[in-house]
Amino acid sequence: TGKEAMKKETLIFVTVAGIAGVIAWFGISTFLSHKPAAPPAPPSAATLDTRKIPEVLPDFTLATLDGSPRALSSFTQPSLIVNFWATWCAPCRREIPLLRQLRTDRGAQGVEVVGVAVDFREDVVKYANDIGLDYPLLIGEEDGLAAADSFGINPVFPFTVFADAERRIVAVKIGELHADEAAFILDHIELLNAGRLTLEVVQTLIRAELQRLDALRVEKSA
Repeated sequence: TGKEAMKKETLIFVTVAGIAGVIAWFGISTFLSHKPAAPPAPPSAATLDTRKIPEVLPDFTLATLDGSPRALSSFTQPSLIVNFWATWCAPCRREIPLLRQLRTDRGAQGVEVVGVAVDFREDVVKYANDIGLDYPLLIGEEDGLAAADSFGINPVFPFTVFADAERRIVAVKIGELHADEAAFILDHIELLNAGRLTLEVVQTLIRAELQRLDALRVEKSA
C-alpha cells in the first residue's frame, strides 16, 4: 500500500559521518518520497553533525496518545529522558523495555521518560496499545522531525537526550541505549542535581564511560 511504502521510505535517515549537516537534513526533508537502496547501518556517535547541540532542552509541543497537545516543558521531574523513536525502527523497539524499567525503578528518584515518536500517528497509537506502553508519548510527523532537528543532531533513530533539574542537556546517546549506559548517566545526573559534581565534570565522565562501553561492545562483537 501507499502507506507501507511511505513507512519503508523513512529509512532514508541513514547519514554519512563526516559529511556536512546539509546533506543529512536534505535526506530527512525528503524521507517520505525517496527509497534507500539498503537498510540503515547502526548509528553511532559519528552521526553527530556540525551543528551545536543546545545547552538546554528545546521546547516543543506535540500531540499525546489521546490527541491533546502537550509541551515538553510541562514535564517537571528532576531528571528527564527524552527518547526519539519510530515504530519501524528495530533498535527503537528494543529500547522500550529498558525505558519502561528505568521509569519504574527510578521514578521515585524523580526520573521521567518521554517518548517522542516521529511516525504516523495511527501506527504509534496501535503499537503503543498493542504493547501496553505506559510512559508519556509525544507524536508527530513533520512537526516531530522539526522537534528532532531542534537538538542539532542528524536525525538517526533512535537517539536519547538526558537532562537535569535545570533542563540542561547532560548527555546525548545516539543509537540503541543500553542498561549500563543509562545507569551511569542517571547516577551522575543525580549527583549533579545534588550539587556534588559540576556539569562539566559530569559530562566529561559520561563521555569517557560511553566511549569505553561502546569499545567493549565492539570488541565482544568482533
